[in-house]
Order: sequence, then structure tokens, then C-alpha cells
Amino acid sequence: MSLILGIETSCDDTSAAVLTDDGRVLSSVVSSQLEVHAPYGGVVPELASRHHLENLPEAVRAALAEAGVEQGDLSAVAATAGPGLLGSLLVGLSYAKALAWGLGLPLFTVNHVEAHLRSPWIEHPALPYPSLSLAVSGGHSHLFFCGSPRQIRLVAGTRDDAAGEALDKLAKHLHLPYPGGPVLDRLAPRGNPKAVTFSLPKMGAGSLDYSFSGLKTAALHHLRTRALIPSAVGDLDQLPAWEYDLIASFQKRVVDHLLQRMKQAAFLLKPRSLTMAGGVACNSLLRTRLLSLGEELGLPAAFPSPDLCTDNAAMVAFRALDFLRSREAAPPEVDAFPTAHWQSVERAERPSC
Repeated sequence: MSLILGIETSCDDTSAAVLTDDGRVLSSVVSSQLEVHAPYGGVVPELASRHHLENLPEAVRAALAEAGVEQGDLSAVAATAGPGLLGSLLVGLSYAKALAWGLGLPLFTVNHVEAHLRSPWIEHPALPYPSLSLAVSGGHSHLFFCGSPRQIRLVAGTRDDAAGEALDKLAKHLHLPYPGGPVLDRLAPRGNPKAVTFSLPKMGAGSLDYSFSGLKTAALHHLRTRALIPSAVGDLDQLPAWEYDLIASFQKRVVDHLLQRMKQAAFLLKPRSLTMAGGVACNSLLRTRLLSLGEELGLPAAFPSPDLCTDNAAMVAFRALDFLRSREAAPPEVDAFPTAHWQSVERAERPSC
């Protein structure tokens, strides 16, 4: 049995995990920087990279201990190379390079979003391909057609804000705690999702792309034109009814937009399954609605457990297994990359609604 150590430092979570070569997760350790960035209402890149330097060695030690193995038992090392915050990526990738070189092991570098896309198969290995896969987080809202673990094509992406970014920005304007998305998810059931009308974003030329900046602007316009002042009450159970209504209505429209595009793409591309991953895939309304969409279309729908939706090294190691099996190790000069240029479907094949 081969063992692979995964390392993830693409943003503000420091993570290490150990997996077997058949995909079993022996350990998964995540060191959060939430308290570090909360006072600023968002991730501060310089602080993130500094704390990765402090947290990563201990995260690796903890992952090995939890798995009951030592460094000498490892067969390979995997690390996220991008996309993400460049300083943060370099910490994890440099550590992985040094560890792999010191142990004489192959190094596998992983695309962070592709790791998210593969993560549903950690717990649902029988999911059929091809799959229509939604990567949705604070930085990404992309829809992919995955013909196999190695055949990934971009179907649609956001033209401005990502879904998680829009949710976080509304929460910030309402003076809610950071990170805002999970707070909105918890408060939304208290409101009426039909109380505030938000128009669905529309793209020209039949595009399936996403756009969330208009929804965000509409929410701010709603606050300003009605002179609504967010409550200063510290108790989230004592907010005025209009705030709960606004939260519920906004969250519903974000989910509507995500799944409307997914449904249109499913009719055009005929996948055999629906999947999603990323931090926003923890959203309870989105999870419920994706399962309902799967039932409506007669397709299996799946997503990871919440701890595998947010940034984690288990998904990095799991993605690296696709390369380990074909022995496609990274060269020593491999570098980190902050952004990704997705291989999109050719214009003649690109779906349109």
C-alpha cells in the first residue's frame, strides 16, 4: 500500500492529509486563520503567508501522527500549485519540494480547483462520469463538464464576483460577523425568501456565464432607497424582520442563479451525474436544491461533507492520485501560479442557452 501526503496552502487555511493509494483518508488536519483575518473582514495575503510558515510544519506532524505513520512510510508528496494567493502557495509548494527531495520521493502538483472538482468522489467513488461539476466558493463560480478525472472542460464562469464573494459582501454591509456566507446561511431560514424581489442575471448571446455583481448592487440599492440601517444588535437572534427577509431573498436568488445555469447546461451536455464542491457548497439551501435538481433530471447528485468542501489537503492528495497512478511527477523547477487559464470547450461545442 502506497501513502501520499497532501499539502494545501492556497489561501488562509493550512492543511495536511495522508491518503492511501486507493483513496482512503487516513488523516486530515486543517489549521484555520479565521481569528487572524476576522478583524479585517477578509484575508490579508501577507498575514496568510506568514501564518502558513508557522502552521505548516505542525500540521504535517499532526497529519502523520493521526494517520499513525512516519515520514519514511510515505510514497509521494502532493501540494497545491495554484490558483490562489501567490505568497501562500509558495509556502506550501516550497515545503513540499524540500520534503520530497529530502525523502527521495516524487512530487505531484495539483490545481486547487481541480482538487475541489474531484473531492465528491472521495466519499462517493461510484459516481458515474461524465459529470457536470460546479466549483463554487468565495473566489470561484465555475461550471465544468468532466468527461473523466483527467478530461475537464470549462462550461461557464463568473464575469465578476463569485457567489461566495457576493454573500460575504452583503453580510459585511449588514455588519454581520466574518466570514459572512455561513452566517447568512444560518439566518436565512428566519426570513421570507419572497419578501424582496431580485431579478435573475441575464447574459447576452445565450451565454451560460454567471454574474453576481448586479445582485449585490441590487441589495445595496434596496437598503439605500428604503433608508434601512443595519441593526447594531450583537445578538443575531434579535435582528429586525426586514434583515432576515433580505438575507433569505438574496441567498435564494444566488442559489437560483447557480442552479438555473446548471440545469440549462445539463439539458445541453447530457451528463450522467451532478456534483459540486468548494466552500459555498456547504450552504444548506444549495445542497438541498442540488439534490432536488438531480431528482428532477433523474441524475445522481453529490457533494462532499462540509469539512471536505472548504480548503483541505485531503482533496489535494486525492487529486494527485490521478497522476501518481501514471507516474506523472512534477519537475524540480515547477512553480506556483496565482491564476488559472482554463481549457474551455471549442466555440463550436460550447453550449449556449
